[in-house]
Parts: sequence; structure tokens; C-alpha cells
Amino acid sequence: MPGRTYRAGVDIGGTFTDIVLVDDLGRVELCKVASTPDDYSRGIANGLQQLVTRIGVDPGAITGIVHATTIATNTILEFKGAKTGLLTTAGFRDVLEFRRLRIPVLYDLQYAKPRPLAPRRLRLEVRERLGPGGDVRVPLDEMSVREAAATFVAEGVEAVAISFLHAYANPAHEMRAEAILSEILGPSVYLTRGSEILPEIREYERASTVVVNAYVGPVIRHYAEALEARLASVGITAPIEMMHSGGGIMRLAASVKRAAALVESGPAAGVIACARLVRGEGTGANIISFDMGGTTAKAALVENGEAARTDEYEVGAGINLSSKLVKGGGYPIKMPFIDVSEIGAGGGSIVALDDKRRVTVGPRSAGAMPGPVCYGRGGTEVTLTDVFVLLGYINGESLAAGSIKVDSAGARAALETQIAGPLGQDIATTARGVLSLAVSTMTRAVKAVSTYRGRDPRDFTLVAFGGNGPVVAADIAAALGIRRIVVPLAAGVFSGLGLLRSDVEQEFVQPLLKSTGELSAARLEAIYADLRTRAMMSLADEGYGTDAAVLRATADLRYFGQAYELNVPVADLDLAAIEEAFHAEHQRTYGHRSLRDPVQFVNARLLARLPSASVIAEFAPEPAFTRKPRQAIFAGAAVEVEVIGRSALGDIARPGPFIVEDYDCTCVVPPFAAARRDAAGNIEIEVTPQ
Repeated sequence: MPGRTYRAGVDIGGTFTDIVLVDDLGRVELCKVASTPDDYSRGIANGLQQLVTRIGVDPGAITGIVHATTIATNTILEFKGAKTGLLTTAGFRDVLEFRRLRIPVLYDLQYAKPRPLAPRRLRLEVRERLGPGGDVRVPLDEMSVREAAATFVAEGVEAVAISFLHAYANPAHEMRAEAILSEILGPSVYLTRGSEILPEIREYERASTVVVNAYVGPVIRHYAEALEARLASVGITAPIEMMHSGGGIMRLAASVKRAAALVESGPAAGVIACARLVRGEGTGANIISFDMGGTTAKAALVENGEAARTDEYEVGAGINLSSKLVKGGGYPIKMPFIDVSEIGAGGGSIVALDDKRRVTVGPRSAGAMPGPVCYGRGGTEVTLTDVFVLLGYINGESLAAGSIKVDSAGARAALETQIAGPLGQDIATTARGVLSLAVSTMTRAVKAVSTYRGRDPRDFTLVAFGGNGPVVAADIAAALGIRRIVVPLAAGVFSGLGLLRSDVEQEFVQPLLKSTGELSAARLEAIYADLRTRAMMSLADEGYGTDAAVLRATADLRYFGQAYELNVPVADLDLAAIEEAFHAEHQRTYGHRSLRDPVQFVNARLLARLPSASVIAEFAPEPAFTRKPRQAIFAGAAVEVEVIGRSALGDIARPGPFIVEDYDCTCVVPPFAAARRDAAGNIEIEVTPQ
């Protein structure tokens, strides 16, 4: 409407690009378009154009865009990053090869470590050395930096990571080396410093993080430029913010500088939306989020309204193809992450027979192009979406209010030829068997964030979203003994909604490595005051106002001799209280505390949060489309089920089987479940134990 302004949340998935538009009164419009892997910005522009045309507003009325992307992750997984060099302290050239003593596949004698993203010939040493306190032991030899720069020029590198020993304590050598490289290599070569990206102890993690940042940086820079140009061509010049892996948002320019922070930005958005759902819209306080899209299924834990987080993730590289993220088996990134478990099983996952004639589901995906056979875009390999069509779970004629035509005959022929025929089975038995296998695979993702961490999934509510999450949620819940499922409004584009429900967040750290006995309240006050100043300056530099900023101080502590630390809140600057908080956290985490060992203060941290979440008041009516009963297969038996809209579901539990078909997704309520619609419009499903 005239005079209104809008913010857009844009989430690129393996098959679809989801766009959520909210105006300044909180009215929400949704759009789902096919992703365009050859140029993802084209799909974004297409979707935004469709939306503004539908609601009749000028593209200039869009005043902000919040975006999540899997480009950084896919760049690493597919080894399509920049030609990357590493400049490091003499004697530390092979830190990336040595790694940590972790073997992700315990009994595999043929295990091969992933190859470094910076090859050895491009890992060059310079003469310099700092002590752990930042004292200069060997001055920087600038000539060796210039010699390395000449080699980088000759090799045609596109990015250089700088990681010097103990630069977290004194960045001067790294900063001078960066200035020399910039002078010789020019602006086209992407430069990044470990002391800026990760000013913390542990040379391997710091080197790995900054190399990942360099490897994906030029790709993200090119994508950012293309996205801004593409949107400008359709009249959208709004500032763009990106979701980072920790669940906050940052300016596009900052995301280019901290490109490694975009790894897993998409999954974080859905978890943030779940956390908001818990805090603001009345579902259970403890939930497991389950997000199934076109390529993967993802699970995360939200306890007491807060998403579980970690400060280190490893992006897998072919070590375990069933999971993109494999702790101990990929490339470490030591940055804040929403702790998400991810399995390569989505709607586009390819169903095949291996060399022993066993059925497999994923991790290969048909993606957006050519996509599932039933989408009629040239796909020839049967996928999980094709199986859903043949089970009658999703519409066999069209999706997204008729905008996507479905070729169910093609799906049937593909399953018959590729799987059912060779196995000598009928279509119904084969399709249900494939579903059971997929559910078994996906439950591993849920167990990874619950059972494997000492939580009983039966104590949690499963929140299912994504284009396919509500299709299989009841089967997954039944397999794990979960009794309650919530399918939120706009479930099919829930991650896009989560982008608009996120805040600006930045974390700042100051390494100390001091015994608590060596610190005073005055020294601690000075450290946190400096962090506060840095936080305010950084937010202002990115163009944000700082009046509403919320700051949260924490500290990393450990007993002397320990290899890893625990993070505890710092409510005030009372060192005794901080120590006691650490002892209590150590007791909770490891089951014991020590009052004899001295406590080491490793890092002071400050999280700056700027509330930016859009108000969600109402959802626009979905496009009109026809729903009609269809045959669906449950436990081998085909039955005719009613297909209804969400609005037709009352507040009294209705026993299954039936199907709720929204514009953006489909929710299957099987015979062993019952569903109702709550006051907020969410679908609540009660599952009977099987």
C-alpha cells in the first residue's frame, strides 16, 4: 500500500528460494520460487519482483533485505574457492597438515585427512617471532614478506591469509605484512589477517579459520557485487544484511570481510525463528527444531528459549558424505555457531541402488536443476520428493498454489524402472520402504542434538518446518518417542521468516591468559571498557545506531593445565563471583570441580546485540487454489484422505489420517496422530506412541 515500507527475508535453498516480505505494520507476504544455481541472485530478483507486482508496490519501498545463503558452505564442500596462499611464521608452514589428533572414522585404516585449502607450495614463511605475551623476539623481516608477495604474484593467487604465531597478543607484524602485500598484490587479491578474524590462542584453529576466510572470501565478494547489481537492475537499492552462523545479522560489506562466518548461515535462521516462537508465541520452552528442505535435513536444540551454540565447527570435505558438518573431519572454523546437526537427506535427495543392490537415500541431490523427476525440468533420477508424490503425501498435480506443475506419471516410471523393478517389488512397498530408510537417516540428526548430548527427545517438542519437514515430522517423532509436534505458520518459508526475526549481533574478544590471581577489578574494568568501545565503534562504522545496543559480557576460563575452557557470564567484575561461576559450570559439565588448581582467565568476551527483529502482526491470505481428496499410503495400506487448508483445522484435535496443504508446504497427519490449530495459527500434532 502507498506510503508503507518493507523488509525482505531471503533464504536460498537447494531447490527453492524462499522470500518473506513484511511491512512496517507487521503484515507478511510470502513467495516461493525455484532457485537458480547458475546465478542465485537471479532467483532472488525474480521472487522479489513477483512479490512487489502481486501487492502493487514500488520496488523502492523495500528498505532492507536480510539474506541467508549456503554459498560459503558449498564453496568449501565442492572445492570451488579461490586460489589461496598462506603467509605464516617461519617454522609453522605445515600447521594445516599437522591438524589436531582427531580421527573421525575410528576404525578406518585408510582414513585420509582432507587436503589443505592452501596447497604447500603456496604456504610461505617469513622471518618474525612474537612471544605469547606479544613481545617481539624476532623483528619482522620485511624483505621476506616482499619475496613471498612476488611468489604469490607469479602463482596468480586470488587470496592470501596471514597467520603469525601469537599475533592475537600483538597484531603489529600481521598488520605490517598486510600493508606490504596490499601494496604489491593490489586490490584484486583478497587479504585477511588471523589477528582480525580470530584474535585467540591455538595456532591451528586460528590458521584454519583465516585460510577458510580467504578461500571463500573472493567468492562471497563476487556474489555480493552481483547481488547488489541484480537488485539495482529491478529498482531495489535497499541495504543488504547477511545472517551469520551465530544467528545474528551483519551488513553485506562486513560479511565479505568475515566470509567464514557465512558458513551455515541458512540453518541458523530457522533455529532463530524457533527460539522466537518459544519466547514469544507460547510453544513449549524446550524444543528440537527440524528443518527439511530440498537438499538436507537439519536439527538443533532450543532450551529455555535459547538456541544451543558452539564456538567451533568443522566443515566436512568428503570424510562422511552423509553429513556436511563433521566434527574432527573437516576444516575448523572457530567462530560463534548455532549448533546444528545436518544430514544429507532432503526432498531432492537421490534414491538409488548401490553395488550390493541396497537402497540409498542421498547425500547426492538433484538440487534445483534438474530437480526431482516430478518437477519436469529434466531430472531423470528418482528423488525423495518423487516418493512423497507416489505415497500421496504431496500434491500429484501441482505445488505452490499451482505455480509448480507436478508430473506424477514421470515419478512413477522413474521409481519403477530404477528401484521397484530391479528389487521385484510393487510401487507402494518400495515407496514406503524408501520413506522408512529416509526417516531412519534423519532421526540421526535429531539424536545428534539430543540423545547424544544427554537429552531425552521425549522431553521436547518437535518444531517441523521447511518445505518437507512437516511431511515426515510425525514419522520421525514416532521413531523417537516424541509426543508433540508444532508446525508453525509459514512453515515452508520459516527460515526466511527467521531472518526478519533476527537481531544484529557482533562478538568481540580480548585474550588475557592470566591467572585470576594476577588480575584486579580495575584491570578487568579496563578490558571490558575497551571491548565496549570497540563494539560501539564497529556498529557505528557499519551504519547502525547504537543507542539501543544491548551488551553481554562473558569470560572463557579453565584450570591451569587444561586444553579447553568454559564460557561463563560476567554479571559484574567481581573476580570471586566469576571464579565461582566457572567452578559451578565445570561441575555441571564434567561432574567435578577443583578448589586447589588455579583458574586461568583465557578470554574476555562481549556480545553486542542491536534489536532489529520485525514485528509480525498478520499473514496475508494465501493464493487461492483447489484442494481435493487423494489416495495416500500408510504402513502399506492405501486410503483416501481429506486434504484441507490450515484455516479449516479447528481447535479440537482431529484424528488422522488427513493432509493439511498450505501454499508453502504440506503437513501429513498419519493414522497414529491427531492435530488441531492453536490460537496463534500453529498446527499442533499429538503423536500416539507406536
